[in-house]
Amino acid sequence: MSAGAVGYAKENAGRFLEELKTLLRIPSVSTTPEHKGDVEKAAQWVAAELKRIGMENVEVIRATDSERGGHPLVYADWLHAAGKPTVLCYAHYDVQPPDPLEEWVSPPFEPTERNGNLYARGAVDDKGQLVLQLKALESLMKKDGKLPINVRVIYEGEEEVGGERIAAFVREHPDRLKADFALISDTEMFAPELPTLCVGLRGMIYTELEVRGAKTDLHSGMYGGAAPNPFVALAQILAGLKDRDGKILIPGFYDDVAKPSADELKAWKALPFDEEEYREKEVGATKLVGEPGYSAIERTWARPTLDVHGIVGGFTGAGAKTVIPAKATAKVSMRLVPDMTPEKAFRLYRDYVEKIKPEGVTVEIRLIHQGEPIVIGTDNPYVKAATKALKKVWGKDTVFIRSGGSIPIVGDFERFLKIPSVMMGFGLPDDGLHAPNEKFHIANFHRGIESLIEFLDEVGSL
Repeated sequence: MSAGAVGYAKENAGRFLEELKTLLRIPSVSTTPEHKGDVEKAAQWVAAELKRIGMENVEVIRATDSERGGHPLVYADWLHAAGKPTVLCYAHYDVQPPDPLEEWVSPPFEPTERNGNLYARGAVDDKGQLVLQLKALESLMKKDGKLPINVRVIYEGEEEVGGERIAAFVREHPDRLKADFALISDTEMFAPELPTLCVGLRGMIYTELEVRGAKTDLHSGMYGGAAPNPFVALAQILAGLKDRDGKILIPGFYDDVAKPSADELKAWKALPFDEEEYREKEVGATKLVGEPGYSAIERTWARPTLDVHGIVGGFTGAGAKTVIPAKATAKVSMRLVPDMTPEKAFRLYRDYVEKIKPEGVTVEIRLIHQGEPIVIGTDNPYVKAATKALKKVWGKDTVFIRSGGSIPIVGDFERFLKIPSVMMGFGLPDDGLHAPNEKFHIANFHRGIESLIEFLDEVGSL
């Protein structure tokens, strides 16, 4: 079956790429209200494609009034493979903002081919990988008139803002998503030409820390030296969260950290990874930082972190304004590893901030969103089928890695649906997701489609 479908994918490769470009032209930025209509438009495009290729029960599931106008989910299914397993396909069609615009070589929402890559916001995260799934399903359906296994699809438009609606949907409607395993296309290969399965993700908590001093902005000449300055207080709090070596100073924060197994560490050391090349080409900094005693791979895959993403408040315009601001706000996140929990990490963080805050200010600590860390076993039949499929397409054995990133839905699938996930993605480390000039290697797009065709066929033969 797979040979005919792979042939169909090759014959239609040009059309597949052009259809991806159509989706990429929709600026479905989920983080900004002005793009709400664009997110809806992207959902409609995805739903129309699912109908066109023969999926059934296609539905754009919009938010209710009580959900305060969140972005739509897109559901579809095809359940006619009697006695065969059921896969739940997941990806997301929303994207990050394109800023800073001046750093883009070509416009972020006008997909452009250069040097074998397709450049656009969302090219690899995650529209390109969503379209991989659509085109694999289309190739199987159009060539064979059926799918080798049962398929449910759930795509979301809020992954970049925390994925709260899909998490609630999974909790409240597990019957609609009943499956044997999930296929998630939102990860990357460890290196070019190296087939990769991600089997671990860090969790996270994302917070806002707001410090307030006086009831209103004050003249620094008249009140400086007497009135508390929230920016100074905020800087002191942030400086107190980590030491200069990168160790997080929150008491008890490391108590539940599970160490990777000896076999994992051995496998990671065998990966084709050069820290100096990583520092220079991927990070672009003069020196790598972090906890002493751990490799860069360990620090990014298996150690918790704390990072500051933005600080706002006071006067930032041109010229001078000698004001002591009434408040200052920082956005702070923590990446978590097994066996840490978001609830405990947030409580420890909140209590510690309250303890170290300077006198004269109040602090509000808001939890914006959270996700659980997870490690997936590699001995299940679906992972084994994935490695066989990847070997057919790429001609090499699969490597197993973790990711420093977070995909909260993986934990939700495990907790509420009781199913494992196969995280099969085809991005590359230098694809620049969330950054200017995001790209997707076009050869990986096409071979990714072939890999998913082979994978679904392998599962069908279990």
